[in-house]
Amino acid sequence: MMKKLLVSAVVALTAAGGTLAHAQAWPSAKPIRLIAVFPPGGSVDQVSRILAEGLRTELKQTVVVENIGGASGVIGTAAVARADADGYTFGVVFDTHAVNPALKPGIAFDTLKDLTHVNLLGTAPMVLVASKGSPLTSFAQLVTQAKAKQPNSFGTIGTGSLGHLVLAQLAQNAGFNWTHIPYRGGGPLMNDAIGGHVPLAVGSLFLVKPHADSGNVTPLAVTTSTRSKDMPNVPTIAESGFPGFDAPAWWGVIGPAKIPAPVVAQFNEALRKVLRDPAVSSKLEAQGIKIDGRGPEVFTPFVERQMTTWAKFIKDNNITE
Repeated sequence: MMKKLLVSAVVALTAAGGTLAHAQAWPSAKPIRLIAVFPPGGSVDQVSRILAEGLRTELKQTVVVENIGGASGVIGTAAVARADADGYTFGVVFDTHAVNPALKPGIAFDTLKDLTHVNLLGTAPMVLVASKGSPLTSFAQLVTQAKAKQPNSFGTIGTGSLGHLVLAQLAQNAGFNWTHIPYRGGGPLMNDAIGGHVPLAVGSLFLVKPHADSGNVTPLAVTTSTRSKDMPNVPTIAESGFPGFDAPAWWGVIGPAKIPAPVVAQFNEALRKVLRDPAVSSKLEAQGIKIDGRGPEVFTPFVERQMTTWAKFIKDNNITE
């Protein structure tokens, strides 16, 4: 009997030791999967790849970026929610993340219960641009046309994106006759804006700036309450007759629910170090992103507030896909 008890105790201790060793081994057990929830070419893809490069060095582990786009980030986010909560799958999301629950009630996950909101990476202005070849050169011209009831259309990265909702809100409040044209991400949107297939487009400064710098699109206004230091000559919508208008884009890192707290803490610390690294921060800041880097204690309530704000707007205005 005593021999059986000793054998059982040894087995139990071995199992416990193995579990502890596995937990302590993070992130050495296997490569980390970083899901970009939008297609290649957009800001989520670019932010993901910049982060992955820094994380590979900081964690001394392979970090693989996987694009799983579609449905304004829902498909990729669902893949994160389904993943094992072992700290080897994370995702990079955009501002659509907090809009989707109200716009897509049938999504296969609960945004707050099935995900860990790991890190609020940063924020940036969105920029409203005119396509190449458009006669528009200023936001004032656009407003004059709109007030004269001249119809127009604007493209965004997708239905329910923050760009869609803020311009829909602006058009509604000002009585503009604007039609929304959704795309499947920033890459396709900017391709059509450059090609002149959509007259107006709105996207994050990160997405838009390279094309504005090259002269392929004309920036008309930014959506933040103050001008961007990266586009100091571009007025804000707020100063152009719509006081109080302030709607920055944002990016964050999520993971599945129930990731062990020590792993979340370690990954957050690695993210903070990467975001402070000049090789990384300079790339993000060059595209207009104001780095934040705070963890779940800030990111989770931030997402909750965003969800509440846009759920009300979607319901009040009967916005559907």
